[in-house]
Amino acid sequence: MSNITNIMIAGVGGQGTILAGRILSLLAQSAGYDVKVSEVHGMSQRGGSVVTQVRYGDRVHAPTIIPGEVDVLLAFEKLEALRMAPLLREGGRAVVNAQELMPMPVLCGFAEYPENIEDKLAAVTADLIMLDAYTLAREAGSAKAVNTVLLGKLSQSMEFTEKGWQEALEACVKPQFLPLNKKAFALGREA
Repeated sequence: MSNITNIMIAGVGGQGTILAGRILSLLAQSAGYDVKVSEVHGMSQRGGSVVTQVRYGDRVHAPTIIPGEVDVLLAFEKLEALRMAPLLREGGRAVVNAQELMPMPVLCGFAEYPENIEDKLAAVTADLIMLDAYTLAREAGSAKAVNTVLLGKLSQSMEFTEKGWQEALEACVKPQFLPLNKKAFALGREA
């Protein structure tokens, strides 16, 4: 049995997946864990997929997660959640923003956005949390705060202290955006 926690963060360029990964990795490191992070940017500047993997535990040897061993999938968009869902371990948790962002092939008419994504995700994991993080982020003051809304929701089920989360936010978020992100985190935690 592994003492390593594997978190996959999936979204599209501009959604803050990399910042979320930095917050999680600093949080785990501050709690005394060995941490490894891997980022795949792809065509992120053009709205393409972005995946960040955060692994922490007593001793982590590699930054990438073996398929089928993702403990938590934190997805900033439904289609990205569906793409990464097969990597979840049995009993893994998915925390998913209910937002739909149309990828370029859909926008160009070459493909259709899949239907019934929530049902397809529920078939992969019974531990599925869907929330409208976009609306909560806008309530906090910016649609760009979807990442901290989702981290707030995720924080409910993790062993880290509220103080640890706040310190990680303070260390990773620029001071001018900190009040907004703290509000977004709180709204996600309460959701």
